[in-house]
Amino acid sequence: MNKIILIIQREYLSRVKKKSFLLTTFLVPLFFIGIYVGAFYLTKKSFEDNNALVYVLDDTNEVGKLLKNNKNISFTHSTEELDQALKTIKDAEDNTSLLLIPKDFYESKKIEFLSSGKPNINTQSEIETQLEAVMLNYQYEKLKIDPDKIRNIDSKVRIAAKEITDSGEAKDSDTRIAMGIAMALSVLIYLSLFLYGAQVMRGIIEEKSNRIVEVIISSVKPFQLMMGKIIGIGLVGITQFLLWIILSFGLIGIATSTLINKEEFANQVAEQNSVQTSENQSDMSMMASLGTAMDSVNFPELLTCFFLFFLGGYMLYSALFAAVGSAVDNETEANQFTMPITAPLLLAYVLSFGVLVNDPHGSIATWLSFIPLTSPIAMLVRVPFGVPVWQIALSFGLLVAGFVFTTWVAARIYRVGILMYGKKASLKELIKWFGYKD
Repeated sequence: MNKIILIIQREYLSRVKKKSFLLTTFLVPLFFIGIYVGAFYLTKKSFEDNNALVYVLDDTNEVGKLLKNNKNISFTHSTEELDQALKTIKDAEDNTSLLLIPKDFYESKKIEFLSSGKPNINTQSEIETQLEAVMLNYQYEKLKIDPDKIRNIDSKVRIAAKEITDSGEAKDSDTRIAMGIAMALSVLIYLSLFLYGAQVMRGIIEEKSNRIVEVIISSVKPFQLMMGKIIGIGLVGITQFLLWIILSFGLIGIATSTLINKEEFANQVAEQNSVQTSENQSDMSMMASLGTAMDSVNFPELLTCFFLFFLGGYMLYSALFAAVGSAVDNETEANQFTMPITAPLLLAYVLSFGVLVNDPHGSIATWLSFIPLTSPIAMLVRVPFGVPVWQIALSFGLLVAGFVFTTWVAARIYRVGILMYGKKASLKELIKWFGYKD
């Protein structure tokens, strides 16, 4: 046991002290925060700089007066002749255009939008939206319909999704939130198992090719070496996850407080609240339902399950990756073995976007969450939808049993393969190594 602990310390410290670990640990959150800040800043600047000036030549003498200025577009009513107006916009700065409204606008429903360069799609869309509103009001008046009565009609149906608990009570629930969380967890667990499992394999291949392993094997048993490497690299992964979470939340908080002006944001909220329409009320209702749905998710259970199934899945697949690393001399040769052992994980990942999310309590999803090779993804996808505790416990118990069995199989291959050089391993050879007696 002491030798395994020493190997764990060696693997953990050797990787934590590497520049690559420090770079990925600190640069990955900074990279994503940089994208977040850059996108926020560029979007804000784009809206600030995107104020379009539109000259309006209106032959109807009434439609143009109904167009309203806003922060993105300013309308100027022109009295110039068409030729002179065209010359004006041609010599003007960018984002200057000319809007021609014909006399038969209400019948033809057509206008012309002229600009010196390619028309700005946002400006074009804004004009189209305003003119459609003008056209709609005209048709209401023509049919002698009160537009205000039409606008006040609320036909949106709101579903209050509730879940019946074991005690018979109904609690708020929302499948969309569960689906989003399930998708995110399936991607995260799939990538992390591959990332850290491959690190175990690369470490073994490197030590084997450099003949370092011959020196290490003289002091410890192959099984102790394998377990030490698996647990050590696993702890590195957990450390990296925790640092990513802490750094990401901290940097997002700093970036948000720096970029968003609280007074300006408060004024915008007050302004929106003072002119609430049915659409604003609908948006507020949607935000309220989203908050209720988030409250219905059992985050402590979710985080606990993520930690347990990440750890169990990592240990299981790392043992398989360790066996593969001991059987080959380079990563190119490893490809023929890594694909078969990761196929079940890939299957669960693919099914998580369809079968598991659409029917999380069906027979396929349930059985996949009990099979050790697929349960790290399948069970985590099911947990946000509400899974009985006995199923979670059984799934994790089977995952631990699968890890113990896989480790035993991998150790028997590892003890022989770790000292094999220059010979291409095949499945037949691996079976032969497994059968060798101590």
